[in-house]
Amino acid sequence: MLDLGSLRVPVPAVMGILNVTPDSFSDGGLFVSTDAALRQAVAMAEDGAAIIDIGGESTRPGADSVEEQEELDRVIPLIEAIASETDTPISIDTSKPVVMREAIAAGAAMINDVCALQEDGALAAAADLGVAVCLMHMLGKPRTMQDDPCYDDVVAEVSGFLEQRLADCVAAGIDASRVVLDPGFGFGKTPEHNIELLANLRQLQVRNRPLMVGVSRKSTLGALTGRDVDERLAASVAAAVMAVVNGAAIIRAHDVRETVDALKVATAIIEARGQAGA
Repeated sequence: MLDLGSLRVPVPAVMGILNVTPDSFSDGGLFVSTDAALRQAVAMAEDGAAIIDIGGESTRPGADSVEEQEELDRVIPLIEAIASETDTPISIDTSKPVVMREAIAAGAAMINDVCALQEDGALAAAADLGVAVCLMHMLGKPRTMQDDPCYDDVVAEVSGFLEQRLADCVAAGIDASRVVLDPGFGFGKTPEHNIELLANLRQLQVRNRPLMVGVSRKSTLGALTGRDVDERLAASVAAAVMAVVNGAAIIRAHDVRETVDALKVATAIIEARGQAGA
């Protein structure tokens, strides 16, 4: 069991992705109404999601920013509705301090920030709120992150960034036990970078903090398989299994049921292998 202070989840855990946006790369526009999004959240919980991640601003490559009030209007009513319908913990996918504070007040138990709490006031907000936090690596900003991303050593550079942000969080009063780290697959990385990070995932486990991996339906899987975004289920599940084999604790996924089932099989084999070697 993974204990993050404000929530406890099994390992591995599946975080269900629920974007209440019109322009997310995979499910944009599908869940813009609170009723539709609530039905999807309940379905994810029934399918075995350990966490439901709510996002009100797209972070796809080239995405435009969303005004603070618009993001609040998208996510707060949904968080309140989900909290009243299910006991499944809720994560808020945001970089805005005001959204963080309002989301936690509405019932969320985790902050998932693609900017790793680097926006003005975000670090202080996370420290004040005392909830679990996920810090993600991103090269640049969503609008520009895929404009020829370059690294000398992608594993070392991502690891170094995560280590520094973790240190910054601890210095700001955030207990390291509340922190999850995310290499940021697809956020300022080429397919080759993403594959190298996935192959060397354990090297990114800074200070033994748990890793979250989000590769569901992403363009790297399209590059590998030649499949369109709505045809990447098998590739997404395969990547999720490999991430867990390589040490991931949380898998962020659109297709919760299939991912949960695949990880049950993978976990059973990993455990049996461990017992055989004991």
